[in-house]
Amino acid sequence: MADRFTDFMIPLKETHFSLKDYVDFPKVVANVEAISIKLNQLNYLIGQGDMATAVKRLWDENPKVFSVLDVLIAVRTKDRKKAIDAYGNTHLVSEYFKSPEQVTTFLNETGLTNIFQNKQIKNLVDYVFGVEVGLDSNARKNRGGHIMEDLVANILTQNGIEFDQEVYYTEFPEIVRALGADNKRFDFVIRTLEKTYLIEANFYTGGGSKLNEVARSYSELAPKINAVPGFEFVWITDGIGWKDARNKLEEAFAHIPSVYNLTNIQELVTILKND
Repeated sequence: MADRFTDFMIPLKETHFSLKDYVDFPKVVANVEAISIKLNQLNYLIGQGDMATAVKRLWDENPKVFSVLDVLIAVRTKDRKKAIDAYGNTHLVSEYFKSPEQVTTFLNETGLTNIFQNKQIKNLVDYVFGVEVGLDSNARKNRGGHIMEDLVANILTQNGIEFDQEVYYTEFPEIVRALGADNKRFDFVIRTLEKTYLIEANFYTGGGSKLNEVARSYSELAPKINAVPGFEFVWITDGIGWKDARNKLEEAFAHIPSVYNLTNIQELVTILKND
């Protein structure tokens, strides 16, 4: 077991991101297109010397265009971001879009008035496209888990292995009895003639207490599942984050017979094909 663990640790990868994973451009394009008409109308403010008057004129034409101002400072209304005013009062950012006077205050205090008047932004549609790219890059962490799942799914598909994804344990009465009230969902389920494999897949680029908790949780979960005839728990994990949690992962190896990374996953594929 010690040799297997050592072999497991050596090829752990720094990242599982490919170039296509850094920015979700279809999502960026969709977000921009959804507000492009309003952004084009807001272009009227660019180059205006008297911003308060320009805002009032645009407000009288269509007050709804100002509802998208939040994205100009890389904020989304749904996130309910707040700001403190000169009097110490706290307001939702969206509250600044309820009157032309409040909109002017927003533009002045954020610095957008100067940006518009100096024409440092030429076109708000193009500008927001860049903002959306930045906002999407902040979502990379949330995409990380799905990327690992996609990698595993691609490997299984390429090897002709059928699987189901995101399956709740309640589909298996035997496992329900073993796990009790734990509302567990498995990333993959693979059914062969001999067994049903319940699989978790994750990737960690950094350390921290979460890795220790994951290792402990799976160390408790695996024996319960493996004790049920016809079922086996499989853990596919990778990432240099495990180097900081090496001891916990090594402990997990003692309780989980089937642990694989992206390098030795072909061993699992061979087992699944022959099972």
